[in-house]
Amino acid sequence: MICSKSFRRFIMISKHIKGAKSAVPATASMHLERCFSSARFADDDVLFDRIGGAGIITLNRPGALNALNLNMIKKIFPKIKEWEEDPTTTMIIMKGAGGKAFCAGGDIRTITDEGSKGNFEAGQEFFRSEYQLNYRIATCLVPYIAFIDGITMGGGVGLSVHGENRVCTERTLFAMPETAIGLFPDVGGSYFLPRLSKHLGMYLALTGYRLKGRDVYKAGVATRMVHSSVLPELERDLVAMSNPSTQDITNLLRKYHEECKTGRERDYLILRDKEEAIKRLFCAGSVEEIFQNLKEDGSEWALEQLHVMKKMSPTSLKITHKQLSLGESMDLSECLEMEYRMASQCLRHPDFYEGVRAVLIDKDKSPKWNPATIPEVTNDLIDSHFVLPSDGQELEL
Repeated sequence: MICSKSFRRFIMISKHIKGAKSAVPATASMHLERCFSSARFADDDVLFDRIGGAGIITLNRPGALNALNLNMIKKIFPKIKEWEEDPTTTMIIMKGAGGKAFCAGGDIRTITDEGSKGNFEAGQEFFRSEYQLNYRIATCLVPYIAFIDGITMGGGVGLSVHGENRVCTERTLFAMPETAIGLFPDVGGSYFLPRLSKHLGMYLALTGYRLKGRDVYKAGVATRMVHSSVLPELERDLVAMSNPSTQDITNLLRKYHEECKTGRERDYLILRDKEEAIKRLFCAGSVEEIFQNLKEDGSEWALEQLHVMKKMSPTSLKITHKQLSLGESMDLSECLEMEYRMASQCLRHPDFYEGVRAVLIDKDKSPKWNPATIPEVTNDLIDSHFVLPSDGQELEL
């Protein structure tokens, strides 16, 4: 449920999808090590500027691909609140430093370091604060503009996809790869992924497939696309506007978007030729049925998807399927509340720690999941992830 004081705006992502691509790349695990990086707190890990009526937030950990840590979240939330409550604020711009990433994910390593010692509160505080920030962005009354230039995964998706304006570039790389580390696509993934067309969201969630460049726009994840070279100019034009209306901002973003169309670039989703296959194969009511669909299809592409999914945590796959199925009929606040219960339970499940070990610590990319196979994941285990731990508290938004 959405509290009446926060009932300000729902962000519905319903852009149409036009297509489909071949298999998930063999390098699908690329960037994971740095996506879920360990935090080093610093005074300048996030920068705040005010130019006229524009508030500008810069994620400033380029060496860690601007990975999001609790320290950054604790700074960003009150600043957005402060600017939103200031009647002179005309817009908020969120961007990443360094040119390689907007934000490649969250501070997972620190969470598992503490959780392995039995300190689950550190992880719960991170997820609680992160989801509250996601909701603040989604309900922000001031026009919010995210420049999702470069790698945008996990926590970076939460900082952008719930905003009113999401500007991608040819360098944008979008993915939700959490099932590879024993987690699930959180930060509101249960809300925005089911609202992508033709079961694309389920496909992205279960396989971790990466959308690049124009595909991020064509899939409906971004609302506009510009070339990375014009981002500084776009920012200058935005902040130079005198008391702009929401429509003025929309018109300027549209202008830059239209200028990005050269006539030489394709105007369809790279996955176009697999669109119907994704819809047919990933619409099933269970992960087991999806596996069976892929086997029976027998095409090279289908078998490649099956191969990729078999590398993921079986528990993560099954809770993710249920998560997205439930999220389809929930509002954002309900989704985030559900995800907080799920995250709290994942902190108490071995796969999260094993996934982080395999990706971040030993880096052998050979996790030993427990349970090891899809049939071994019982309904009771799945259902337990959707109930708050006995020592936990519900998420307050």
